[in-house]
Amino acid sequence: MGRVTERRKVIRIRGERVSERPDTLVAEEPLEIRLNGKPLAITMRTPGDDFALAAGFLVSEGVLGGAADLQNIVYCAGATQDGSNTYNVVDVRTTPGVVLPDITLERNVYTTSSCGLCGKASLDAVRTTARFPIADTPPVRLEPELLASLPDRLREAQRVFDRTGGLHAAALFDEEGHLVDIREDVGRHNAVDKLVGRALQSGGLPLSRSVLLVSGRASFELAQKAVMAGIPVLAAVSAPSSLAVDLAAETGLTLVGFLRGANMNVYAGEHRIALRAAATQD
Repeated sequence: MGRVTERRKVIRIRGERVSERPDTLVAEEPLEIRLNGKPLAITMRTPGDDFALAAGFLVSEGVLGGAADLQNIVYCAGATQDGSNTYNVVDVRTTPGVVLPDITLERNVYTTSSCGLCGKASLDAVRTTARFPIADTPPVRLEPELLASLPDRLREAQRVFDRTGGLHAAALFDEEGHLVDIREDVGRHNAVDKLVGRALQSGGLPLSRSVLLVSGRASFELAQKAVMAGIPVLAAVSAPSSLAVDLAAETGLTLVGFLRGANMNVYAGEHRIALRAAATQD
């Protein structure tokens, strides 16, 4: 089984001082996801929570909508020529009778640790395949002060980041600001998939009373994953993309960016934020 961290030699230069020492790095290995025995996607990820990652990925693809859709997930033996198990190939088996969406199983999508499934940037596709319409759920009402407190709570819970400095994090909070779950991964989209997959496995979908906080930017893909899991609020410490804002506006997702200290920008779904003063134009 791959490890979360690995040790490598590094030459440290600190001004005029030069030294040699081992350094702790975040591990990155490929994971092939198969659906009912057929190759579907390859992602570069940090080993760990692989079954949850695969399940969460299939939620965002519209394949799985709940624990009843999932029969089992297994590591595939014989993934190498010598027949050994690398623990880098998983096969997801859906429950008999589950109707698969119109996806091409032979496409063998390659997803990187930085962008994920970049080629599927379709607002219409997400809107038509989402199983948990966010606009139809009772609105979550959040105080700005509560949102402002979440990045510090996420950072405090990033155990592997403290050792490596090289991981993205995604966390789920409830509407009272309590940390529900946190996952770290070299890929920001993988961290979200691990959260969503764990929720699916425990029967927790849709996540209609949750806030998703990500440690980087809010891309279209992360907004897509939030929508597909029924998450009403996505917050990021960095900027959103234009397509993420468009998707949020289309689906009713509350999208918050540049969440730093008491400052934040609300790009869509402001009805879920308890604003005390009328908006003013600078």
